Amino acid sequence: MNWLRKFKSKLAIKSHWLILLAGLYFAFVLNLSLWRFVFKTIEFTGVSTFIFLLSLPFFIFAPLYLFFNLTVAPYTAKPVLIFLVLISSAANYFMYNLGVYIDADMIRNVVETSVRETSDLVTAQKIVWVLTMGVLPALIIAVTKIEYQSFGKEITKRVGCILVMMLVTAGFMAVSYKEYASFGRNNHQVRKLINTVNYTYATVRYFQLQAQADRKLKRLDENAELVPFTDPHITVLVFVLGEAARAENFSLYGYERETNPLLKKQDVIHFNEMNSCGTATAVSVPCMFSHMKRTGFGAADARYTENLLDILQTAGYRVIWRMNADSCKGVCDRAEVQDMQKTNNPKYCDGRYCYDGILLDGFPEILADIKQDTAIILQTIGSHGPTYYRRYPDDFKKFTPTCDSANIQNCTRDQIVNTYDNTILYTDYVVSSAIDMLKEHPEYESGLIYVSDHGESLGEGGIYLHGFPYKFAPREQIRIPKIIWMSEAMKKWDYIDWECLRKEAMEKNYTHDNLFHSITGLLEVKTHVYNKEYDIFKNCRTKELFSE
Repeated sequence: MNWLRKFKSKLAIKSHWLILLAGLYFAFVLNLSLWRFVFKTIEFTGVSTFIFLLSLPFFIFAPLYLFFNLTVAPYTAKPVLIFLVLISSAANYFMYNLGVYIDADMIRNVVETSVRETSDLVTAQKIVWVLTMGVLPALIIAVTKIEYQSFGKEITKRVGCILVMMLVTAGFMAVSYKEYASFGRNNHQVRKLINTVNYTYATVRYFQLQAQADRKLKRLDENAELVPFTDPHITVLVFVLGEAARAENFSLYGYERETNPLLKKQDVIHFNEMNSCGTATAVSVPCMFSHMKRTGFGAADARYTENLLDILQTAGYRVIWRMNADSCKGVCDRAEVQDMQKTNNPKYCDGRYCYDGILLDGFPEILADIKQDTAIILQTIGSHGPTYYRRYPDDFKKFTPTCDSANIQNCTRDQIVNTYDNTILYTDYVVSSAIDMLKEHPEYESGLIYVSDHGESLGEGGIYLHGFPYKFAPREQIRIPKIIWMSEAMKKWDYIDWECLRKEAMEKNYTHDNLFHSITGLLEVKTHVYNKEYDIFKNCRTKELFSE
């Protein structure tokens, strides 16, 4: 080990140079996504723009320089720098290669993502990227001796350097104030790209929201009751929870490819304009089943508040949650859960993932044994990326060539879209098959609703996957499919004018905010949290709800 000691003794750097180099490295190398955004966004209009562009690096560098002046000290410098360079290199990879923006909701996604989903994102390209930009600099920091001056000289030099940097930055800001104000006003999302600042603030904000949540379960309505129209049928509703499916790629919505060959043969209604309440599962799924509107929804509070499933169970429904996903995000915590992945049926599963067809395994037997009003939720893995190619069996590999890799940013646009379209084709099969199974039981008043949790970006504008801040999210991540099928018994005994509903679905705009109230009304559950204004069926009922 003598060679290592000799090597380390030769690697030394004075503290003020380390602070300067660290600031430059974080400001420029680890902020590639920020600089790409800046140069794509700003239009050069003259001298004022040139000065603004010249000053912007100082504006990004200055706070980092200040931070490192405060933290580079004996015993703290190396741990802080090593930790930050490792985390920032990983954040840099996702922002630059997948178009990710980091906020509190993105931190929630990270915290709630399973090991299996995380492993899909660990690719050779990411490993090389983090090794080069994170691990290697961290090793250099670890073996380099940091030389400090006396306490007095250190303080004097650092204060002087900070003052000079602040004066230069302030001067640039004064000259370019209008440009900064305009740029900030028109590009609020840019702060979610400033590496280290974005994930530090987002992490603090996430845990702040978690800490503020009331941990005592909030009951919605202990007196919710079933007040049905008089009819001789047991009610069965199947709710298929889609994953990362965007309406744009459904042929039912006018997509040029035939991705819904089976559903188009069913008497279904698709809702032309349906928007999600989030761009990621961790927010959208709890929001979908919540009585709250998107604008007032908080995922932390929703975890400790009853939802649609609780209201249905209070009213006397049996609720079954069948899942082919890693988590229901707390929605099904108090329901009967059937985790189909645990069966690891080789017909559908490869030991790591299962195709959504597994949700229909044993489904006919469940339908045959229903003895009370029942709601069944089928939680799919749907079109979950980036490994789209693992979401469908070979029989559904209709559109080729495909992107058989987690590094979707390295595939061509056609390959990505082909692979994604195959997932929609398979979803079409699963949903249509569930409808066919319901048709085998005319004795039930049955219906099926399919709604995706959010949409997906397939490389448009350099953005992939989902989770974009909602305020700035592209349409592809928000516009989702909603499809409804009803048996003749449900149409008759729920007094639904089917053609009226078809017309409303084409002409009006809806969101996830409508789901709680529409399903509560459709299943004839009387509760004070029901809001008729959000019930999509209200204008197409030929008989007043709860009138009997």
